[in-house]
Amino acid sequence: MTTEVEGQTSVPANAAGTRLWVERTGARRYVGHNSRGATVEIGDISYDEAFTPGELLKVALAGCSGLSADNAVARRLGDDVAVTIDVEGLADDDEDRYPQLTERFTVDLSGLDPDQRERLLTVMHRAIDQHCTVGRTLKAGAEIELTVVGER
Repeated sequence: MTTEVEGQTSVPANAAGTRLWVERTGARRYVGHNSRGATVEIGDISYDEAFTPGELLKVALAGCSGLSADNAVARRLGDDVAVTIDVEGLADDDEDRYPQLTERFTVDLSGLDPDQRERLLTVMHRAIDQHCTVGRTLKAGAEIELTVVGER
């Protein structure tokens, strides 16, 4: 999807007009790109140096949760706080989808008293619930439109 800007060429309907695309590089191999210059290898599970699409979905969810809670965590625990977010979920092969994804947010809260700890956990959950676009999209479901462009 693109948006039309008067007097200009189409601008991708993504944040800051960022273009996102994948290009085929071989059998069951693609490279994902954004117009800021980042790339990611995408392939099936047989390619050790590539993410599968399902792994990217899970990493996107964990990364979104981390980014959503980051200000609250860093404000209370310091800018150098160590955070790891593991994410997992097995595919239902019959339905070809992930029926459940589980995140585990690991951060050392031992320096907080019980009230501070509970407050931070509340703020983290609220921030993730309100601002993690990936998680919110997965929970709500999203309509997907596919158009194939090519010669006939």
